[in-house]
Amino acid sequence: MNTITTSYLNRAELWLYITTLIYFLMNGAQIFETLVFVPRWTDAPPANFKLLLDGHGASLKNFWIVFHSIHEVTFLLAIVFCWKIDMARNWLLILFAIHFAVRVWTLAYFAPNIINFQKIAISNEVIAGLADKTARWQMLNYIRVAIFMAVSIGLIPLCIRVFNLRH
Repeated sequence: MNTITTSYLNRAELWLYITTLIYFLMNGAQIFETLVFVPRWTDAPPANFKLLLDGHGASLKNFWIVFHSIHEVTFLLAIVFCWKIDMARNWLLILFAIHFAVRVWTLAYFAPNIINFQKIAISNEVIAGLADKTARWQMLNYIRVAIFMAVSIGLIPLCIRVFNLRH
């Protein structure tokens, strides 16, 4: 470990704490959405897809864009401010890589499918295998949320180790 000043350690602890807190808040919203909202719109496709539309239901697009953006900025700041702490830097880089991979998966699979489900709600188009597509989306979403939760839980021992550097 490089020479770490008290001031440096304070900033490292602060940004690690902030990103952990925001990650757990994000997980709370994801768990709520997964357990309450997703079962509603996946229950009877395409009839319940209207719940996904802006102005007709609970479109959460803006919420998630803002929440993920804030979280990713704080995560990067935690990496920056923990950079001199080898163990913290390495662990944060691993957790961020996992987080980033799931975000790419979200943007490549989940978001385009939600957009397609919204288009179906507007057009009332009949799509073969729609129930299977929504069931697959829902099952994969459970996996995605579990991975996000695992990353946030992985931050806890890291916080403890960094906070214990003072002693």
